[in-house]
Amino acid sequence: MSAVNKVLIVGGGIGGLCAAIALRRKGIEVDLIELKSEWTVYGVGIIQQSNVVREMARLGVLDGYLDAAYAFEDVAIYGPAGQQLARIPGQRLAGPEYPANVGISRLALHKVLSETALELGARVRLGLSVESLADQGDSVDVLFTDGSRGDYDLVVGADGLFSRVRHLLFGDSYTPRFTGQAVWRYNFPRAPQIDHLANYQSAEGNAGLVPLAGDLMYLFLTSHEPSNPWMDPATLAEQMRQRLQGFTGLIGELRDQISDSSQVVYKPMEVVFVDEPWYRGRVLLIGDAAHATTPHLGQGAGMAIEDAIVLSEELTGDGGVEQQLQRFMARRFERCKYISESSILAGDKEMQHDREFDRIGLVKQMLARTAEPI
Repeated sequence: MSAVNKVLIVGGGIGGLCAAIALRRKGIEVDLIELKSEWTVYGVGIIQQSNVVREMARLGVLDGYLDAAYAFEDVAIYGPAGQQLARIPGQRLAGPEYPANVGISRLALHKVLSETALELGARVRLGLSVESLADQGDSVDVLFTDGSRGDYDLVVGADGLFSRVRHLLFGDSYTPRFTGQAVWRYNFPRAPQIDHLANYQSAEGNAGLVPLAGDLMYLFLTSHEPSNPWMDPATLAEQMRQRLQGFTGLIGELRDQISDSSQVVYKPMEVVFVDEPWYRGRVLLIGDAAHATTPHLGQGAGMAIEDAIVLSEELTGDGGVEQQLQRFMARRFERCKYISESSILAGDKEMQHDREFDRIGLVKQMLARTAEPI
């Protein structure tokens, strides 16, 4: 009999849902709890690069959302006026029948992942978190915030940047750090020429256009916000336009169309990395709870998805829980640390206005590293 037959997943985001799907496909019983009482996500998009497309195909969910997504091959890097600096061909890591990269709205992705998890038999409860965890050696006694209890072979904290599970394991040893930057996002009808990921570099920040569907794309922008100021929601459109003043060409044209502050998604960049094993006993962290980074390389959610798949493989392998989690860490730690440090480095170089920094080289190196098997 496997050492792990019943798992509690704390957090119903991308990492938690992928873990639920992966574990259910391996025959492991799954309870998933989500703090939000309404299971919603914010309505901008997500980039799934070649390594993520590969793992979503392995997870058996890629076909379920390709029709709602935008498949593309290349990544291009441009100057602030739109002059092309480099074009990096995509790699079809999932096989020749699948695209190299995918852009998809978070709403569409959440629909497929949540429906798949439920169809596979994961039990989901909303508006709930964990109050306390008591590791009994052979199981974990969980007290939930509604006063109920449960007993599990393993607890997986997939509860994000401000993880309750991480706090229960490590106290205040790991707390999110503001990097000095923020990211802005806004949806537009897709421009015909945006049939690839288009990244625009300027001395003031980094912008990009990501196709999400035949008729949809989103614009993202990183900006230096050293004091982490509070942003009046009513002024977000104006603030985003101001921070795009250094761009001309297509980005400049789109800038002037940013008019609805309620549709601007603004997020300060905060990071955390647990620089030791992400588990204690029978409680494990995955995704942003263990290694939240900046969006500069577009791999944050991808690392959570990879975590989920590797965990399902190791929990159905040989040995006891300690051996299984040690193998999980051996496969995940250095890879996630590389992505975390490289993403933060790219942001630091933006804030320093370092014109000598080889961002194109970093992107190429990242794509080569992530193409390696997990």
